[in-house]
Amino acid sequence: MLYLSRRIDFSAMHSYYINEWTMEQNEAIFDICSNLNGHGHNYKLEVMVKGNLNLQSGIVVNTTDIKQIVGKIIEEEIDGKYLNKEHPYFQNYIPTTENIVSYLWEAIKPNLKNCELYRLKLYENPYLCSEKGDGKMISLTRKYHFSAAHRLHSEKLSEEENKELFGKCNNPYGHGHNYYLEVTVKGEPDPVTGMIVHLSHLDEVVESIILNKFDHKHMNLDMDDFTGLNPTSEIVTKVIYDNLFAHIPNLHKIGLWETEKNYFEYLGSGE
Repeated sequence: MLYLSRRIDFSAMHSYYINEWTMEQNEAIFDICSNLNGHGHNYKLEVMVKGNLNLQSGIVVNTTDIKQIVGKIIEEEIDGKYLNKEHPYFQNYIPTTENIVSYLWEAIKPNLKNCELYRLKLYENPYLCSEKGDGKMISLTRKYHFSAAHRLHSEKLSEEENKELFGKCNNPYGHGHNYYLEVTVKGEPDPVTGMIVHLSHLDEVVESIILNKFDHKHMNLDMDDFTGLNPTSEIVTKVIYDNLFAHIPNLHKIGLWETEKNYFEYLGSGE
């Protein structure tokens, strides 16, 4: 089985508002997204399909065919539209990122030929995306940023072993990074709000539990979390997960970008 993907870009606008609620209730849950005049995004949709290799052509399916099939659905139904007002489905369901990716899954899947839809990943912006595969579960990933310093040094290794293993990252004074943290939750969207988690709540939790603790800190010197631990990015990723797990019941995984080239991921001990 082979997997391949094609990206489709489009623009659309929407608002998050439940007519049966008061304005205050809508603002409490949806914050600035509750503006009835709407707001918009440049969306990026990654369409991943799977299939068997055609030995004659050397391909599974022509990615141009994927673009044409998906692009036709996007162009006719979503691109350039105010979804709440112009799309029948989103007149009944709030066009959250979760609901949009779920709708597109159902619209795209039966129209593909010579391959099977494997995954859709919809980016609302560089800091928020939603992903769907087979089944009812959908994931939502929110990206955050913090700056911190650390020194890679294990108390279980000798000075020479630490220098040989970690090189300049073993600098006694430490070194720093601009970290990008990805927090992924997974579940079924609420049938009323269309959300897996209230973003305002998620932001508050991550800011209070993680960002306020890590940002502009030296992990070895300023944080008790790493007492007796070597704060490699593998360890940092696990520590962040352990800190958030009790506060985010549907937490799925933590991703951590140490640099643009180095990425680390932790899904918890049970996965």
